[in-house]
Amino acid sequence: MNVEELRAYCLNKKGVTESTPFDDVTLVFKVMNKMFAIIPLDELQLSIALKCDPEKAVHLREQYPAVKPGYHLSNKHWNTVLVDGTIEAGKILEWVDHSYDLIVAGLTKKKREELEKL
Repeated sequence: MNVEELRAYCLNKKGVTESTPFDDVTLVFKVMNKMFAIIPLDELQLSIALKCDPEKAVHLREQYPAVKPGYHLSNKHWNTVLVDGTIEAGKILEWVDHSYDLIVAGLTKKKREELEKL
């Protein structure tokens, strides 16, 4: 899995926008203006930061050495996943879906209705 595949997967989700609000080398993916994935482009090792249910976040860190607490993010709610080949691509994409779904579930009813219309 490479950065273009991750980027395309994120952008293919309903209501997603991409920006670089922090600097020129950090891609941020948002749904309805709420972050769900962050990909730094200036690292030697590809990684993606994803929002995660707190209990699941701890479980994933215990199960997979390539899953770390969110870098510069709330360690309770975010994981950084090293895309180093030790975790199958399908599993990482499941976690992207989980992050996206958490954000959508937390949207106001009005924002969820707007998203449905897109």
